[in-house]
Amino acid sequence: MPSRRHSIADDLRNQITAGRLKPGERLPSETQLAAHYEVSTATLRSALAVLQGQGLVEKIHGKGNFVRRSLRRITYRGGCAAQAPQTAPDATLRITVRTSKVRAWSHLTALLQVPIGSPLTEFHCVSYEAKSPHSLARIYVPRDLAPAAVLNEPRPYPGAEARFAALRPTSAEVRETVSARLPTPDEASTLRISSALAVLAITRVTADITGRVVEAALLVLPGDRADVVFTTHHVTDEGWTER
Repeated sequence: MPSRRHSIADDLRNQITAGRLKPGERLPSETQLAAHYEVSTATLRSALAVLQGQGLVEKIHGKGNFVRRSLRRITYRGGCAAQAPQTAPDATLRITVRTSKVRAWSHLTALLQVPIGSPLTEFHCVSYEAKSPHSLARIYVPRDLAPAAVLNEPRPYPGAEARFAALRPTSAEVRETVSARLPTPDEASTLRISSALAVLAITRVTADITGRVVEAALLVLPGDRADVVFTTHHVTDEGWTER
């Protein structure tokens, strides 16, 4: 026999698929839904978590639970440091960037090959499709390499990542590591996904022609709609071939 939370999730899912609850529509408050289904708020939230994990509902802090709009799949194309951090360029996506000055700590010192406490600039990038978060990236650059045109912006703004990409140093090597894991609470909140939904975490380290690491990017993509594609080029007697 299905549990009460799954029965509630099934009922709400049926309303969504039947169109009685439409994409972007705000659900009744959790208190109202709990009263309607005659369950505790904890049980109701557990049912909503099931729908969040299935990508049907998103919770916006301070606003409530909403029927999630259908979002396109994300295709991250590896091996190119000049591309936008979350996906190939797409005019329909809006990207906001928040910059801050930070100091290198243990994980970043290893990635950027700098001493602990070295001055860095962090670019916190979130892309949106309409009003729904699409992907998240945290990009770290040694302070002396940070593009001044982006650093001078006082607040998050759309279009900054494209300007930032154009000002990056020329790269000679890009090393990427891809893994699947559960999101941190901050990542789940930013992407409006369930904390039980796995994400694809991509660590991208870029070095210039001298071997200096010029950028470390930590990218997070929702695992239920993300693909990562790598293309390998082989040298033959006739020249480059692609697979």
